[in-house]
Amino acid sequence: MAPSLSTKHQALNTDYLRRYARHIILPEIGEGGQGKLLDSSALVIGAGGLGSAALAYLAAGGVGHIGIVEPDRVELSNLQRQALFETGDIGRAKIDAAADRIHEINPECELTLFPRCLTEANACELVKNFDIVLDGSDNFKTRFALADACMKEKRPLVSAAISGFAGYFSTFKPYLGALYPCYRCLVPEPPEREITCEQEGVIGPLAGIMGSFQALEAIKELLGIGGSLSGRLLVMDALAMDIKIIALPRDPACLFCG
Repeated sequence: MAPSLSTKHQALNTDYLRRYARHIILPEIGEGGQGKLLDSSALVIGAGGLGSAALAYLAAGGVGHIGIVEPDRVELSNLQRQALFETGDIGRAKIDAAADRIHEINPECELTLFPRCLTEANACELVKNFDIVLDGSDNFKTRFALADACMKEKRPLVSAAISGFAGYFSTFKPYLGALYPCYRCLVPEPPEREITCEQEGVIGPLAGIMGSFQALEAIKELLGIGGSLSGRLLVMDALAMDIKIIALPRDPACLFCG
């Protein structure tokens, strides 16, 4: 029987220390923090452009248990930005191809696979068993269902979105009180006409940048280190190479958290 997550790090063997040496040497993490990551869990919604980068860095960084929600199959057009996949994966279920690649990155990472869409009906059930949630979805219906579930289940939500050369990124913890906005404070209602990545396009490396930001923020949240992006919104214009962080206060008129 495989050791449980709570006991994996008790015997810090040579391979463990070598794998995570660059984390352990950081005073903000150390052996205790790395052990905490190993005992932590993260749910990633979507194994596309954002999810590919986030999953790779969560696994490489030693997050012990990762859940993946992804119903789609790998297509040729995905390969321009979804770096977990390669040409030989075309036609495979993304979730299976992603699991294979993650286990190549870190075979000790425990995976739970959900080959389905996240919906209003199943969102809370999916979210409640994980410590933190990363949103790499590509539509507002999923984003709203996920944000509502994370608030109900009191789980931090690390959310990013990309379109063209623009990226948007924030963390939502509205269950903590009046200083913390929810996703609906940023986007009160879905747009009347939703423009997809297929219609508008997206520059490939931007997906990797924003997905990596998500993994970084998730690791910080799991360890309780650094400054949270909750209450702030990072906006990136990759074409101008301009990054702004703007205040995102709770909306007192928000129907969900106000």
